[in-house]
Amino acid sequence: MEKWLRLQNGSDVRGVAIEGVAGQPITLTDDIARSIGYAFAKWLTERTGRTNLTVAVGNDSRLSADAIKEAVFQGLEMGGCVVFDCGLASTPAMFMSTVFENYTYDGSIMLTASHLPFNRNGMKFFIAEGGLEKQDIKAILITAAEAEAGELESLKPSSATRVPLMDDYASHLVQVIREGTGKATPLDGLKIVVDAGNGAGGFFVDSVLNPLGADTAGSQFLDPDGAFPNHIPNPEDKDAMEAIIAAVTKNNADFGIIFDTDVDRAGAVDKNGKPINRNRFIALMSTIVLGEHPGSTIVTDSVTSSGLKWWIEDHLQGVHHRFQRGYRNVINEAVRLNEAGTESWLAMETSGHGALKENYFLDDGAYQIAKILIKIAQLKCAGEGTVDELIAALPEPAEAKEYRPLIKEDNFSAYADTVLEAFTAFVEQTEGWSLTPKNHEGVHVTCDANSGNGWALLRKSLHDPQMPLNIESDSQGGTALIAGKIRAFLLGFDGLDVPTMA
Repeated sequence: MEKWLRLQNGSDVRGVAIEGVAGQPITLTDDIARSIGYAFAKWLTERTGRTNLTVAVGNDSRLSADAIKEAVFQGLEMGGCVVFDCGLASTPAMFMSTVFENYTYDGSIMLTASHLPFNRNGMKFFIAEGGLEKQDIKAILITAAEAEAGELESLKPSSATRVPLMDDYASHLVQVIREGTGKATPLDGLKIVVDAGNGAGGFFVDSVLNPLGADTAGSQFLDPDGAFPNHIPNPEDKDAMEAIIAAVTKNNADFGIIFDTDVDRAGAVDKNGKPINRNRFIALMSTIVLGEHPGSTIVTDSVTSSGLKWWIEDHLQGVHHRFQRGYRNVINEAVRLNEAGTESWLAMETSGHGALKENYFLDDGAYQIAKILIKIAQLKCAGEGTVDELIAALPEPAEAKEYRPLIKEDNFSAYADTVLEAFTAFVEQTEGWSLTPKNHEGVHVTCDANSGNGWALLRKSLHDPQMPLNIESDSQGGTALIAGKIRAFLLGFDGLDVPTMA
């Protein structure tokens, strides 16, 4: 059972699907994928109380996609489902297959491992109510382990029906942008380049931007290639961002777009070649959302900047609810707030995961970009400037650092709790430091002007034996001052491997 549960990564399944990296044996075999497909069919049948259910399956550009997909097809059919093959797809489109009027499948599976290396693959599961939660994934893996023990029938080729989901998904995005601007070709006269990183996002050029009138010459790495020969498709990756910055600069573009492998995350670059990611991406999306829904609560993860908090609350007159790391945590908190009567229209993590209430709280990188393109077109039509000018006044820290002390103890979660409890007391005793109010993860410290002029967050990782430490300062040398005090504290714990903090 343990080998199965190790495949769980929060609300996803992930594993090594092909050889090619030393020391990383295959953990997501075709047989295992088949059993998981079967288990999802059984889970879905039990949930709905119905049989002969329909399930759609799509995949990103990974090298292992075809083999794993056929195995999943077989498992689903063994579980009594009728299967539809969406081919190369995005994760958001796979969710939309459960709610689109022309599809409305009972469930869907996306084969992806997001931005992880070429040898990895995994699965994300959806029903019309949204993505499956952690407890659902665990239940499916337990059923899959039991099925492997002898419940599966003899193999036969699958009979999945191919469907053009991505064509309809792209048409949906085009319609959203046209309705938002009131124009058939609102991007006329705009030079917009896309970097898909050889993932699944290449469709955005020919199927979304071009029909809207954009000049997309200079877009790059649009062809799917699971070896990812140019750079990791990840808006957080330095090389990936440098690639789209170079494309914007070289082509004198008005806007640049970069997607991760399965298009549930996005980043951007303005006409000056400056990245719009992390806090700047959240600031731009908050500006758009609070313009439409004044006073709304914006939910973010725990490592967003003090400048972003000022931007949302003081500049935009919204409410900033800094919550926990993990895109599902952020989204679920926004859903909870709405159910409790607090209006929240945007949930967004610094990784680029973002979800809007108007779009099923689905973390959809392409939909976020669609919202930005609407704003770009509106500003151009009104002669009111460009989107980079919208966030020009966003305060940015002088310095920002991240460190990840390792935990050497077997029970790393419990040990991390011990460290955090002691760190709380340490903060309370440190002159110029105070515990940040309304904190929902780890220990968040506010440091006054004489004690670092910024903040620090020490937390525990949910899945790895480490304690991420984020530090931000509005003064040169401030992060080193804060880090020095925290490192001295952490060195008092024999169960930690504390890195040098410069």
